[in-house]
Amino acid sequence: MTTSVQKIHFLGVCGTAMGSVAAMLKDQGFTVSGSDERVYPPMSDFLRAKGIIISDGYRPENVPADADLVVIGNAISRGNPELEAVLNQRRYYLSLPETLKQFFLRYSHNLIVSGTHGKTTTTSLLAWLFQDAGLNPSYMIGGIPLNLGQGCARNPCGKHWILEGDEYDTAFFDKRSKFLHYLPELVIINNIEFDHADIYRNLDEIKLTFSRLVSLVPQNGMIVLNADNDAAIEVTRGAGAQLLEVGFNANAALRITDLSVSAAGTGFTVSGRRFHLPMHGRHNVHNAAMTVAAAHCYGLSHEQIARGMARFKGVKRRQEVRAEINGITIVDDFGHHPTALTETISALRQRYPKRRLWALFEPRSNTTRRAVFQQELPAALAHADGVFITPIARAEQLAEADRLNVPLIIGELQKKHLPAHYAADADEIVAKLPPLLMTGDVVAVFSNGGFGGLIEKLIAKLSA
Repeated sequence: MTTSVQKIHFLGVCGTAMGSVAAMLKDQGFTVSGSDERVYPPMSDFLRAKGIIISDGYRPENVPADADLVVIGNAISRGNPELEAVLNQRRYYLSLPETLKQFFLRYSHNLIVSGTHGKTTTTSLLAWLFQDAGLNPSYMIGGIPLNLGQGCARNPCGKHWILEGDEYDTAFFDKRSKFLHYLPELVIINNIEFDHADIYRNLDEIKLTFSRLVSLVPQNGMIVLNADNDAAIEVTRGAGAQLLEVGFNANAALRITDLSVSAAGTGFTVSGRRFHLPMHGRHNVHNAAMTVAAAHCYGLSHEQIARGMARFKGVKRRQEVRAEINGITIVDDFGHHPTALTETISALRQRYPKRRLWALFEPRSNTTRRAVFQQELPAALAHADGVFITPIARAEQLAEADRLNVPLIIGELQKKHLPAHYAADADEIVAKLPPLLMTGDVVAVFSNGGFGGLIEKLIAKLSA
């Protein structure tokens, strides 16, 4: 079917991944158009510079009458007038992962990085190692690697594709995980824990989708898995591909040893070679060791890997220092799962020893808005020296009994004699936090969204 496709229309074209794939198809010679209800720079400017016609808002007439294919974004749902027209007219449509598979991934070696935590950092590091070694990979990453400048490569015909394998569902019409469409040759499974409570009912359902991913790896492929995670080991039993276990576990085929921490990052040994990672945290060392194993499978020498890793700059919103004001450090982090909060706070302790650490947390993800982590979140946040929490986002979408009880978390933290504060919004945090701060404090802002512009407002307040 792809050979007869010439004109392609995207519903939700201004999403980062959607826009990048639209641009890649345009560069391949296809006629591309799109629509979105959030048409604004920089994506709108980038797409228009490519010659892609963008419609602001969803209307049936936006879909060109001669479009051969319509690509449906993950955010599009039934009731969207443009989607309803596509369905009523029996138009040919695909999800974004299916589009990647049909037009690009069929012709390349595909490395998929999966897991509940660490996907973005691991994918970014692996793509950078390939880039630094001169392999010019294509990649799709759900963040912005500072070495690469963008999360989506725009050289789609590379020999290697490196993709962040998201276990979230594909589209309104396809509730399978995105990563099941990516034709994996090598799969990294960093870890498996419960998440995405809006999609999965329990951990067993998440393990099932990972086991399906494992079943897709060919016999001449490779699965690199976390030797320290029981669920990762469980889902790979019976795999048809070769397994390579990486971890701190003494039984791991590639064992991580000899950790050393400094202000500049973390040193570790794996495969008899010493590596330096300019990041902190045991979890990031694990991420890095997984990339060592994967990159070496594709011919990179340990010397090339060590050189590239030492120059890795990290990813935006992953322990990203946003400002240093009067001796106060403000850090932006995407963490929202209890395990991610615990690991990141521990990493910041390594990076800033003997300094007070404040954790500002917005319960915004589809899982942390729910009560599923009611016990785990207080335990994770208790690793900080002081805490501010705001109400859950979009509370009206959940029954009261299903919502995370934030005041209860505050109470649990106060029982531990921890300064814990409930704040209605970002503005209240900006009003209450600065008088509590001292020179040397570290303020870590945890949210998978914008947190009401909290960081920018806090920077302005402290600067004033």
